[in-house]
Amino acid sequence: MNPPASLNLGIIGNCSISALVDDQARIVWCCYPRYDSDPIFHALLDSADGLKPDGSWQICLEGQQRSEQAYEPNTGVLRTRLFDAEGGAVEITDFAPRYLLHGRPFRPLTLVRRVRALSGAPRVRVVLRPRCDWGATLPTVTRGSDHIRYVGPESTLRLTTNAPITYVIDETAFTLTQRLSFILGPDEALQAAIEDTARLLEEHTIGHWRAWTRALAVPLEWQDAVIRAAITLKMCLYEDTGAIVAAMTTSIPEAPGSQRNWDYRFCWIRDAFFVVRALNSLSEVDTMEDYLRWLRDAIGDMAGGHVQPLYGIGLEHELVERELPHLSGYRGHPPVRVGNQAYEHFQFDVYGNIVLGAAQAFHDTRLLRQGTRQEFGLMEAVGEQAFAIHDHPDAGMWELRTRSAVHTSSVLMNWAACDRLAKIAQAFELADRAALWRQRADLIRDKILTQAWSERRQAYAATFGGDELDASVLLMVEVGLIDPHDPRFVATVDALEAALCDGPYMRRYEAPDDFGRPETAFNICAFWRINALARIGRTAQAREIFEAMLASRNPLGLLSEDTHPATGELWGNFPQTYSMVGIVNAAVRLSAPWDSRI
Repeated sequence: MNPPASLNLGIIGNCSISALVDDQARIVWCCYPRYDSDPIFHALLDSADGLKPDGSWQICLEGQQRSEQAYEPNTGVLRTRLFDAEGGAVEITDFAPRYLLHGRPFRPLTLVRRVRALSGAPRVRVVLRPRCDWGATLPTVTRGSDHIRYVGPESTLRLTTNAPITYVIDETAFTLTQRLSFILGPDEALQAAIEDTARLLEEHTIGHWRAWTRALAVPLEWQDAVIRAAITLKMCLYEDTGAIVAAMTTSIPEAPGSQRNWDYRFCWIRDAFFVVRALNSLSEVDTMEDYLRWLRDAIGDMAGGHVQPLYGIGLEHELVERELPHLSGYRGHPPVRVGNQAYEHFQFDVYGNIVLGAAQAFHDTRLLRQGTRQEFGLMEAVGEQAFAIHDHPDAGMWELRTRSAVHTSSVLMNWAACDRLAKIAQAFELADRAALWRQRADLIRDKILTQAWSERRQAYAATFGGDELDASVLLMVEVGLIDPHDPRFVATVDALEAALCDGPYMRRYEAPDDFGRPETAFNICAFWRINALARIGRTAQAREIFEAMLASRNPLGLLSEDTHPATGELWGNFPQTYSMVGIVNAAVRLSAPWDSRI
């Protein structure tokens, strides 16, 4: 029987491509040549009967009994060790090369696997079965003296290796007597010896990630968790355009059998803002500068003032949603969806997220390219739209597909747009513009504080005039609309905890949606709760919940979108930027200061 699929996965990547590797050293997911492309390895989404070799890349150890896995500290290089019953052991090192070359980032469309014996006389088998057209098409296989070519309808992959080519093609077991390297990428010949090339790529990539993490302004406590989260968030940047994807996968269901299976391999302006803000808090501003390139282009052609909540990583506007019935889905939970209908939605928090994502560029003098007066004018155009629609019904940040309302979270972000524009205008000494945007912000704030309050629930509600509760109102303190000690906000936290929390976990909302009542907890909501508790002075409770959320991560320190409160199992797309952002934010908020120890 095939072994089961799970989200005990590690991510490797270089801001051009990425791959997911499970704890048995199987690459089970990799879209190529972009994060939102057809996957060359898709086994994760065709696993009704366990994880199949088709659409995966496995390094199999004969007689394997156990495995262990860890990242090389402070890097994106993953090492998996497999042990057999006879004392044999092998180590597989996986990474996507990334470092500076000739003064610019070198991030080829290449995956590197290095295999070495640790003990005994282990026998291994290489099972490399890339697929095309979402698993429907087998590539044509050709061979050379040190390489294998996989020729698909649209592109050709080349595996260059010092392993016996015949054994790789035939999937024959052989004794591992020397270090082997496998370099999979474009159909281009190497310019140097295979082993020398792989070794140098590994050394330079480790050096790059260690230099990058060394520059982070990490908090004193939970440093390992923060560094792993930061590296993961960085890998979700598509550096060619500056887009930030919400997750690397599609169609991992939010809960078993729920059909809440969505494609997250695109750039949501909302999610990207949270990623930028989290990395900024660690003094990593390069990601923000890259993202602002993409954002300027995204809003440069606002049609009638409208901005979509998400775009393709190459600024594609139409992300037509379709289902792939030939794939069984993650653990047999279909459908597998490609594309996302949310691009058609009106989600009015997007305007606030645009301004929030760009705001630091107008105040941070470290940046190579600070925000200009001309760009402030572009942000003002966004703000005009935010003010014009600030109390109009929309689909909300949870992307409801069958109904609309005036969502408190959307109005809140439109307030944030006006508030930040007032502060930017003040920085440019534009007194008239600052006064205008402050007046508009104050007007929206008054509406939120009066119309979102539910007297019956003694809490700020999900919608204006409504009574249903929604964790997103916790963002009121996150973006600075309300004093955290305001009695109404404190009462809101209490009401949300009573209605939405299962121990440390927190659901998004209590009302049924298009698919009924949510079964799993939404991880970012737990981190919003932690932040709110810390701000109102319940620090001990916040720390307890944070430790519980850290314990719910997979063994490599990664989180998906959702956690099942009963089983503790991860569900939803993976790794989820929202969730990894929460780790960074909570650690920064709760950590003891450095000067308490040094």
